[in-house]
Amino acid sequence: MDNSLSPKQQKIVTIAANTATGNLDILKTELNAGLDAGLTVNQIKEILVQMYAYAGFPRSLQGINTFMSVIEDRKANGINDPEGPEASPITDTRDKYTRGREVLEKLTLTDQKNISGANAFAPAIDVYLKEHLFADIFERDVLTYQERELATISALAAMTGVDPMLQSHLNMGMNVGLTEPQLRQMASIITFYINKQQGDNASLILDKVVKGR
Repeated sequence: MDNSLSPKQQKIVTIAANTATGNLDILKTELNAGLDAGLTVNQIKEILVQMYAYAGFPRSLQGINTFMSVIEDRKANGINDPEGPEASPITDTRDKYTRGREVLEKLTLTDQKNISGANAFAPAIDVYLKEHLFADIFERDVLTYQERELATISALAAMTGVDPMLQSHLNMGMNVGLTEPQLRQMASIITFYINKQQGDNASLILDKVVKGR
């Protein structure tokens, strides 16, 4: 198993975290660094689009606008970054709720047929999560499940007040192959790029996850 994040993975962390927190000056630097590390234009677009599901449309749109300016600046300087593959067409004809539920089962390694908690209290959110987040978004193969979870974890680690969601996604990240050392490195990156409080908090939540697995 890998014990450290690759340069591309490190930039997924910094791009997601700074998009989620609206640190646009730092984000601009990290978008350039992500392209230099080998992320394609479409991979970065995908990270920025996914952020709306966790940090809201305003943060996502600000990130996309920042990325547009980065691309324009790089083209003006003679840098033509690879676009990379587009998302493959979805050929599964089953309803999106079923497909999204199965994606969530792969991430959580648990049966998702019975709903409870907030999903049962407000069933509409259960539909939106499964049909849109885990079908419409997670089924797009521009990013792997592991890359999507790394982006999600990084965003949640950078934000305040979302510890239960961070704990859930740390578990999902490990389910799809992220290792404890890699997630410790993620927390260190959050400390450096966001602040020590958020990095320390991510480490504490990771301690709980590791202990419970």
